[in-house]
Amino acid sequence: MAKQKALLVIDMQNDFILPDGLMRVNGGQAIVPSVIKAVEAARQHGILVIWVVREHDPQGRDVELFRRHMYSSGKLGPNIKGTFGAELVDCLVIKEIDYKLVKTRFSAFFATHLHSFLQSSGINNLVIIGVQTPNCIRQTVFDAVALDYRSVTVIVDATAAATPEIHAANILDMKNVGVATPTLQEWFDSIA
Repeated sequence: MAKQKALLVIDMQNDFILPDGLMRVNGGQAIVPSVIKAVEAARQHGILVIWVVREHDPQGRDVELFRRHMYSSGKLGPNIKGTFGAELVDCLVIKEIDYKLVKTRFSAFFATHLHSFLQSSGINNLVIIGVQTPNCIRQTVFDAVALDYRSVTVIVDATAAATPEIHAANILDMKNVGVATPTLQEWFDSIA
């Protein structure tokens, strides 16, 4: 079963997690230890770790229209490829056995090769962690459900949003479409 499963780690980058990050998610720093533990457990159990990151053109030509103003007039916008803001936060490291996917929109599936990569790898069960619950997590989850992945799991204490209320409301929405929503410990117990 581990060979049919992947852990998607979404947007755990400096611009989203650090206190001075340009796109800081308030709950992001608090989940870093849980993300580290989930990644370690996945590797130990032979579950492929896929690091999903946002990287943008310095001029913002590949960002959503509503964000293009953040890259205008010579401003250094968020998650520009090759900058500190686009790097993973300390303690999170992409290893040779892992896979990195770059996206420019909320969903890890939108305008990327993720679906074909997962299909060709025989992966039909996804576990999702990272930030931010109402945007990139939710969009990726709903696309995975629409694409008929056998199981989609969101680890509730390894994902975060701007507020606990926003996080809880979005977790409930995902649970209502059949997504499993265990805690990290419950997920550990399920893969042991």
